[in-house]
Amino acid sequence: MNQTIEAIKELMVSINRPVKLMEVCGTHTVAIFRHGIRDLLPREIKLLSGPGCPVCVTSIRDVDTVIEIARQRDVTVTTFGDMMRVPGNRQSLFQAKAEGADIRIVYSPLDALKLAEQSPGRNVVFFATGFETTSPLVAGTLAEAESKGIGNFFIYSVHKTVPPALNALLSAPDVQIDGFILPGHVSTIIGLKPYAFLASGYHKPSVVTGFDAMDILNGVLMLLQQIAGNRAAVENEYAKVVKEDGNPRAVALLYEFFEPEDAYWRGIGLLPGSGLRLKEKYNHRDITKKYTISVPDGQEPKACSCGDVLKGIKIPTDCALFGKACTPDKPVGACMVSTEGSCAAYYKYAGMAH
Repeated sequence: MNQTIEAIKELMVSINRPVKLMEVCGTHTVAIFRHGIRDLLPREIKLLSGPGCPVCVTSIRDVDTVIEIARQRDVTVTTFGDMMRVPGNRQSLFQAKAEGADIRIVYSPLDALKLAEQSPGRNVVFFATGFETTSPLVAGTLAEAESKGIGNFFIYSVHKTVPPALNALLSAPDVQIDGFILPGHVSTIIGLKPYAFLASGYHKPSVVTGFDAMDILNGVLMLLQQIAGNRAAVENEYAKVVKEDGNPRAVALLYEFFEPEDAYWRGIGLLPGSGLRLKEKYNHRDITKKYTISVPDGQEPKACSCGDVLKGIKIPTDCALFGKACTPDKPVGACMVSTEGSCAAYYKYAGMAH
């Protein structure tokens, strides 16, 4: 490790300017704090958290829509636990459940399918969140539902894909990023090729890394080597897990059921082609085709900087609400909810809890 840190320091002398690197994945954000990576790096290297936390980017309107779906008398909504406290316009799923809505926590979409099989009198809905890591599992669950003929299983898809978000970030004039630490988990599914535009279109270095300290430090070193050499490529530090073509079977299963659509990312806006909707062939699994649900667009909380944090424009401590009005116990913005959220990670690991 010491040898790698010394190599990083030597490269920074050669580069002779501040460098901003974005870790896209929320798991990387937590790992960077847990391993004390920021304290090991030269001060001229600034690590920014990106939009790789699915809880953080789920829009207010989508939360409100799911709450309205859960209020239908014959509906049971299932969701991952970290979605329960995400603020909607007026309340969270947890608060709606306290008021009587049938909302249940599951650990996988297969749990939701089992519940549907056991509850033929209910329409069971899985709130399908997440990136390319979880969407193939949802597709597999849909295939199981089709195979077994379980007609009362539905999803509400707010799945999102990572490459379009990175493209949107680099297209924004106020975003300044020198290189990307690309997500390890997502990349096990999609491989390296979907990131090629980072180098060819924007001349931005990028490296897929794992999650232990040496993985991350090696990834930083590889990025700095690209920057020092004025070159840009998509490199793979996590070759023991991530293959160039990813997992073609998982991708094929995913696109058997889903197709791209424009999607709204909380705090960022509408990003073309960044969401996944069910193909028309499987519309009978889309809960919005069964119930007509209309909710107004929600307003982001005043003074909340979650959007700017997700774009790497600010760090959480730049927000006036951080650690005061907004804490993990009483989150104002979605970035403070999930353990992978940037604000929650800063609060837990940067000493703000004391």
